[in-house]
Amino acid sequence: QVQLVESGGGLVQTGGSLRLSCSASGRTFSGYAVGWSRQAPGKEREFVATLDWSGSSAYYADSVRGRFTISRDNAKNMVYLEMNNLKPEDTAVYYCGIRTYYSGRSDLRYDYWGQGTQVTVSS
Repeated sequence: QVQLVESGGGLVQTGGSLRLSCSASGRTFSGYAVGWSRQAPGKEREFVATLDWSGSSAYYADSVRGRFTISRDNAKNMVYLEMNNLKPEDTAVYYCGIRTYYSGRSDLRYDYWGQGTQVTVSS
């Protein structure tokens, strides 16, 4: 069993930045691919970004590419999502997930998800 806990969400103005963190516990973390997804009110959950176990290969949704950066620290069992130039349409609950394989695709088939952290971008 793996537990994932997201943090770092909050309220920010358009154009601002936030750094989300995700702490993993319960299992060796370094062999897993990681990802972030988000869900806005009244909308389906959507893929945001994914990163392979080594941190060398990443893939982003078109809507965030160039503004968001996913990273990880395997020694600390942490995953991060650096979000810059935030827009009101980025408002959502953000979730981190892990799975045993990396795929450079925008799917949501992860083995474990956290409970999420709220990000609100005001206009």
